[in-house]
Amino acid sequence: MDLKTDPALEGFRADVRAFFANEFPKDILEKTRRGASLTTEEVRKSEQALGQKGWLATAWPSEHGGPGWSLEEQYIFDEELERAGVPTVTPMGVVYVGPILYTFGTDAQKQRWLPGIREGREGWAQGYSEPEAGSDLASLQFSAVREGDEYVLNGTKIWTSAAQHADWIFCLARTDNSGKKQEGISFIISEMDRPGVTVTPIITIDGKHALNQVHFENVRVPVDYLIGEEGKGWTYSQYLLGHERTSYARIGGKRKQIRHLREIASAVPTGGNSRLIDDPDFARKLSDASLAVDALEMTVLRVLSAVKDGGAPGKEASIIKVLATTAAQQITTLYLDAAALNGVRGFADSVSPGWLEGDASAAFAAPGVSVYFGTRAQSIYGGTNEIQRNIIAKRVLGL
Repeated sequence: MDLKTDPALEGFRADVRAFFANEFPKDILEKTRRGASLTTEEVRKSEQALGQKGWLATAWPSEHGGPGWSLEEQYIFDEELERAGVPTVTPMGVVYVGPILYTFGTDAQKQRWLPGIREGREGWAQGYSEPEAGSDLASLQFSAVREGDEYVLNGTKIWTSAAQHADWIFCLARTDNSGKKQEGISFIISEMDRPGVTVTPIITIDGKHALNQVHFENVRVPVDYLIGEEGKGWTYSQYLLGHERTSYARIGGKRKQIRHLREIASAVPTGGNSRLIDDPDFARKLSDASLAVDALEMTVLRVLSAVKDGGAPGKEASIIKVLATTAAQQITTLYLDAAALNGVRGFADSVSPGWLEGDASAAFAAPGVSVYFGTRAQSIYGGTNEIQRNIIAKRVLGL
């Protein structure tokens, strides 16, 4: 495993850093620094700024309109994006459905959907979980019944991230009930504004609107909205989830939070001349969180090294998912520890600027507590960490 960065790539890093410092929309960066939620228009503006540069679909091969970057370049780009405080790219389009489309879709489907995804013009949502089929995804009951040249969609999807911003949704739908539950599932697309589609917001404990429930009542879509073969949706979903679980690392953002916590702890008084950073218990937790990020980075680099040498991450994606989400929860728990009673003042959309820029006043407390609550969900979505540990035990360790 080679952990050294090629010195020749430092020029690439400088170019990426300069773009975020000089060309990326300043109003988007400012709003993100405040911890405030973006509107649909702002999400589009942010992602189109990357798309116009050709830097939105960073992992796509060049034949499908991606930049054709090496794994090292992709890693550097992600680091710099997090370091600059750029909003996290909505993954449902470029990370999830895009690779499904260019791998399994027809030429016509690629021409129809890939440009809007890689340019940031069209937003996507993922219709997987259902009220009675979350982690047990194969139990889904959302149906797609073929009638002539259309599929008729009925059912409910839940925990649907960014559906309020989406133009399209890709769904796992049951097209056949005759075989095993993993069989008879198909991968079908729909516009979000089709007659019969209703979006109900879910406001989470962090005060944010990131999740939704999406209802389909006799929604008719053309048969060419089926991606790949009918009945192969389960296979495609497993391919997609490998991309999803390797997208959690976000090393640069975690290191930025660690630095911010050190600044806060160096300024927050605990009585007399002492500061929070002098408290042995807090200092130990902060060191443990920093070591957790180091371990996560080493694991990501191991996976990248294996892929570079001709291997495939596959099963190891579950390890990254567990390490990344537990590290995120370690870090954000420290915001809660530092905030103490200041954290009850209100959540992130109403706080003053600078909370992630070293402002060690009480301004960090409300958004810090909001972020703490938000990361509680990380060990659940994308396949619960308990299920990921089962995958690691069975497929990685062979137990």
